[in-house]
Amino acid sequence: MIRFARFLIASARLVLSGGTGYRAWLVFLVALIAWGGYSYAGQLSHGLIVTNMRDQVSWAFYIGNFTFLVGVAAAAVMLVIPAYIYEWGPIKEIVILGEILAISAIVMCLLFVTVDVGHPERVWHLFPVVGRLNFPSSLLAWDFFVLNAYLGLNAVIVFHLLYSAYCRRDYNHALITPLVLLSIPAAISIHTVTAFLYNGLAARPFWNSAILAPRFIASAFCSGPAILVILFQILRRTTKFKIRDEAIWKIAELMAYAMFLNLFLFGAEIFKEYYSHTEHLLYTQYLYSGIEGHKALVPYAWLAVLCSIIAFVILLIPATRRHPITLNLGCVLIYAGVYIEKGMALVMPGFTPDTLGEIYEYVPTITEVSIGAGIFSVGFLIFTLLTKLAVAIVQGEFHAPGVPAPAEEPAAAA
Repeated sequence: MIRFARFLIASARLVLSGGTGYRAWLVFLVALIAWGGYSYAGQLSHGLIVTNMRDQVSWAFYIGNFTFLVGVAAAAVMLVIPAYIYEWGPIKEIVILGEILAISAIVMCLLFVTVDVGHPERVWHLFPVVGRLNFPSSLLAWDFFVLNAYLGLNAVIVFHLLYSAYCRRDYNHALITPLVLLSIPAAISIHTVTAFLYNGLAARPFWNSAILAPRFIASAFCSGPAILVILFQILRRTTKFKIRDEAIWKIAELMAYAMFLNLFLFGAEIFKEYYSHTEHLLYTQYLYSGIEGHKALVPYAWLAVLCSIIAFVILLIPATRRHPITLNLGCVLIYAGVYIEKGMALVMPGFTPDTLGEIYEYVPTITEVSIGAGIFSVGFLIFTLLTKLAVAIVQGEFHAPGVPAPAEEPAAAA
């Protein structure tokens, strides 16, 4: 316990120290968090009326970001499977960074849900014994369970690996291996349950699709790795952390396959809507061509499709996915395409027109944008601090004093 306490204190000192650029980045994130916190205080004081959400569109910017970030969190499985199932060395060396990203993304997911509800102080109603979770009948209860379980899994894995490496001893295989394997179905479940929250609403025909869950998972396996590929290159330039080209290229290849599946499912859904041509086509028409002169989402919808197609072509061709410029362009395009697809192109069309036929074109207020910026900054801050700690431990720069180095570094095996 004394060594663990020393580990926590020393870790805090480590992550708060660094060069001018690193400190400026931390100050920038803290400033955005303060801005978001100030805006959220105003929202708590005046209510959700300070947002542009109304009865017609009651889920919007917050829930769109939540949906996108659930996919980012689930994408850690793209590193876990080749690392632990196929024992592929180049990815196994960096899999812990994917798990850190999962922790950061889930924290952001929970924060976006918190700011979306009018009375977050009533969250105690969700806890067993003191409240009533309505499990298993409520899909919200399932979502609450799988998100927190996935967060707990990744937190235990990451902190056990880091502390074991800090103490220069091998990690507990009997504990970590089952947890890592359990994290694979857990990652699938968090996005599946999120999809069920949408397509289980019978009054919203735009979401009533059996392929919504597979589309969510396919797009998640694109957006999350896209972030990781860019972060890996930044780490390789700013630290001594070794990340092999083979690992980055393999992740990019897997992203291309996932994007093909996402585009295929998208095409199947578009065919069903336009060929059947039922009255429910109205929602898809609003998104892609507009109705009655209302075309606010049309440019974004087509931009998302264009970004996804271009990114798929870039990452499918070996020469372009291995070139740094085109690789990063493909990652940015995938991120933009999936972010639009799971945000405004998913949430708003499901409410427009509303059940009475009214068209309300939602645009987020500065309050919503600032709160969103604050939440993203919390996630970036968590990822930055944990990554700095992980890199220092893996490189052997940060370890328990007086403990001799083993013949083979356990962190590299992890």
